[in-house]
Amino acid sequence: MEKAINQDKVKLALKVCHLYYEDGLSQSDIGKQLQISRPTISRLLSYAKDTGLVKIEIADPLKDLGTLAQQLEQKYHLKKVLISFDASNDSQLINEKLGELTADYLQTIVQDHDSIGISWGKTIKAVADHLHISTRNDVRIVQLKGSVAASDMNNFANDIVTKFSAAYHTNAVTLPLPVIFDDPVTKKIVLDDRFISQIIKAGEATNIALFTSGTVRSDAMLFNLGYLNATEIKRLQSSSVGDIVSRFITKDGTIADSAINARTVGIQLEALKHKKYAILVAGSSRKVPSIHGALIGGYANVLITDSQSATALLAL
Repeated sequence: MEKAINQDKVKLALKVCHLYYEDGLSQSDIGKQLQISRPTISRLLSYAKDTGLVKIEIADPLKDLGTLAQQLEQKYHLKKVLISFDASNDSQLINEKLGELTADYLQTIVQDHDSIGISWGKTIKAVADHLHISTRNDVRIVQLKGSVAASDMNNFANDIVTKFSAAYHTNAVTLPLPVIFDDPVTKKIVLDDRFISQIIKAGEATNIALFTSGTVRSDAMLFNLGYLNATEIKRLQSSSVGDIVSRFITKDGTIADSAINARTVGIQLEALKHKKYAILVAGSSRKVPSIHGALIGGYANVLITDSQSATALLAL
């Protein structure tokens, strides 16, 4: 008799659980449907948990992200990985989250007399948009690469410089040149200028470098700023996974096109390896190949990315 009563109780408890957990009905609605009281429903739900009929698992994304960050730190030999949770793969939303996360991180690491090298683009603009007003003294801001566009597309360089200068109470050292010249001879003549040479050296001397990675998709910003012709773009799309500070790299992190690299104005990739903080801020699935290439190349020691990109990187 007791066994029959228990079987009936189990069946009723399971029915209540299906309605409550799967169909989303309230206890009041379940009571009306099954003609039983709310206290009885509450007892049946407790009974189901106590007897193992129902197991409640809490998926803590923050806990999972911490583990994921540690795994990426070990895989790529990084000093720090910060991950923002994202389920959208929407580039704009990801950039906003990464911008806020990076701005908060800068607040914790920047010290008096530090020199911060900055690049440009939508991701770095998101960082600039979220900067905190710093209490540090004598912080220097330096552009790491040429900032003059050869088209009407906005690379956000001026906006980024303005906001970093305001946050750190300084006037940024800018590099008012195209990031890619038409030929290496012209570039050499310009870089031999004493004033320009000093700016390049200032970028090399920064102890914090903040940069992102680009893609080789047709809509990539660097392909739409007027620096490269159609033949060069096609060549890069076949040999490169993207760019770091406007220097195109292969999947292994090596320079993808030496001819174009010779025309590029800005910090050398090797110099990034010697920074106290070389911070790569990049996210979304389309950037995973260039993020991986940059990390394999050893150009970053801090990665700030989104959860889907982090998972994809770990699987490579």
